[in-house]
Amino acid sequence: MSVSNNRLNVTAGIASAGVALVLVALKLWALGQTGALSIAASLADSGLDLMVSLTGLGAIVYATRPPDDDHGFGHSSAEDLAALGQALFLLIAATVIGTAGVRRLIADTPPPLAAEGEGMAVMGLSIVLTLALVLWQRHVAARTGNRVVAADSLHYVSDLIPNVGALLSLWAASRFGLAQIDSVVAIGTAGILAVGAFGIGRGAWDALMDRQADPAIVRGIEALARDWPGIEGFHDLRTRTAGARIFVNMHVEIDGRMSLTEAHDIGADLTRAILKRYPQADVIIHHDPVRH
Repeated sequence: MSVSNNRLNVTAGIASAGVALVLVALKLWALGQTGALSIAASLADSGLDLMVSLTGLGAIVYATRPPDDDHGFGHSSAEDLAALGQALFLLIAATVIGTAGVRRLIADTPPPLAAEGEGMAVMGLSIVLTLALVLWQRHVAARTGNRVVAADSLHYVSDLIPNVGALLSLWAASRFGLAQIDSVVAIGTAGILAVGAFGIGRGAWDALMDRQADPAIVRGIEALARDWPGIEGFHDLRTRTAGARIFVNMHVEIDGRMSLTEAHDIGADLTRAILKRYPQADVIIHHDPVRH
């Protein structure tokens, strides 16, 4: 992975941890002012986000380390391990939030609220900060393909729903005396968390089990090799993913009458073409001579 992509991933991790810390502090204050259970639930979610963001940042920084004697292919699988852990946390959070939402929905007496104005101001600021972070994380994930950033972005997206729910709850309690509207939102949030957790977990598991790269990427590499000047055929194209990286190993068939230098240059040119199209790739090409 390029240095610029590594820097983007690290800045996304730092931004995530920083926003989570600010949100925890704001919601602690708002909880003390309002006593709203919706804010308490949002605070617990932000506390979980802080822990997961710090774990993810550590994995991102570790994954940027270059290959060494013990890790010849680098350390990018740390991203997949962290993403798998995040998926587990998301499933736990979905269970807790969904259960709390159902209990509140069937409760006879909703908890009393106070200082709704201050609470709404905090939740509004939380929504703005979360939205700004999600937009940045989406940009970084699209640029680098980092699964940890993508997973982190997912649960900040899910945070927008309970934050909006808490905001609406405070407004409804202040205006109409209603305090159970966030129960429905909490149940919906649990569903989003669960679906997202399975998606992130499946992607991380596939990478840890050396699943091949996206079929579209494989077809793109095949098309490049098939049409490349000087290459008469190819075989044993194998790919696997680790974190945001794609490892490519293939055999190309080149006229055996060529000099070693000429054959090497053809393979090197194809390697550069693959890297230009897929910058996250790590390419090894074996040259097989074809006798005429």
